[in-house]
Amino acid sequence: MSLSSHADRFSAPPTDAEGRIPLIGLTAEELKEVLAIHKLPCFRAKQVWHWIYHRGARDFESMGNLPKDLRALLAEKYSIARPKVAAEQKSSDGTIKWLLSMTDGQLVEAVFIPDGRRGTLCVSSQVGCTLTCKFCHTGTQPLVRNLGPHEILQQVMHARDALGEWPEGKGAGNEKRDLTNIVMMGMGEPLYNYDNVAKALKICMDEKGLGISKRRITLSTSGVVPQIVQCGEELNVNLAISLHAPDDKLRSEIMPINNKYPLQELLDACRNYPGLSDVRRVTFEYVMLKDVNDSDDQARALAKLLRGIPCKVNIIPFNIWPGSGYECSAPDRIDSFARILEQAGYDAPVRRPRGRDILAACGQLKSASVRAKKARHPEEPAAEAPAPATEA
Repeated sequence: MSLSSHADRFSAPPTDAEGRIPLIGLTAEELKEVLAIHKLPCFRAKQVWHWIYHRGARDFESMGNLPKDLRALLAEKYSIARPKVAAEQKSSDGTIKWLLSMTDGQLVEAVFIPDGRRGTLCVSSQVGCTLTCKFCHTGTQPLVRNLGPHEILQQVMHARDALGEWPEGKGAGNEKRDLTNIVMMGMGEPLYNYDNVAKALKICMDEKGLGISKRRITLSTSGVVPQIVQCGEELNVNLAISLHAPDDKLRSEIMPINNKYPLQELLDACRNYPGLSDVRRVTFEYVMLKDVNDSDDQARALAKLLRGIPCKVNIIPFNIWPGSGYECSAPDRIDSFARILEQAGYDAPVRRPRGRDILAACGQLKSASVRAKKARHPEEPAAEAPAPATEA
């Protein structure tokens, strides 16, 4: 399936349940064009843009420098609403996980992870996922649809709401905020929803938008090679690769996308990613699966595979979920694996598990919510969703 046909088949709803068009996610030029339909001058679009992205307005009534009749018109035909919070969980380590309900009732997750002076928001790009990586909990959920640019931005804006980070809260400067970084590592494969993700991230990076530097944004992909190239050329945000195996045979077994984009093609795209240096490196993510990908020989093979690419390897202890069929490697096995990579000259930090007491693995909170709903209402039929794409 081509990217364009994938986008058409799994597109986000163009309006909310009341038929209102979301203004969040429109470019500045598109916002001008929309308001020009009502014969409004360009400066009104600039005012609305400022209210949405600088002031964090959640309704049109709060836009005090707009005429009352204009606010009423906007409220009737357009929306700047946030998603509803279906569930919120707070971990003992400060991690916050939100299950957010979109206007059509579909659920996605966003996770805020505080870490000293840095706070990272993990953002979803799709409802479900099409890739079926064997160890990934979200991979057990069929792809329902892509998220629109407004729904991707709404996750960031909801987090700012919750953390009090608009000007009336802690202040407008990033240095005063808890939320400093964004990672596109939530539910879904962002590069299979590239156009919407790119549009949202451009507004994130716009100084007059959300004002988050591209150096503070990381996009994680399982290896959609053509869009890695496109992402580097158009966005040039930090790149993270879900690797998880040092050879094609094993990677294809646990990550079927490798059958379409094998390691050689993937790593060539990484080598040629714009702006790479010893300071700005690709991050390779490697989840530790007991007796699957965690031997010393596999660590040495991985070190050889990545030679010549400015990179670091994030070693991730597997977060066990019900029915996964995998176990996490033992701590001494993880340490041995990391030491071999470090001796080969790579930074190989072991990621400290966060939020395990709140179902921190991607997709767990949504699955738990669905199970709970079925337990409360067993007579209700499951909602139908489009069949997952057959080609990764």
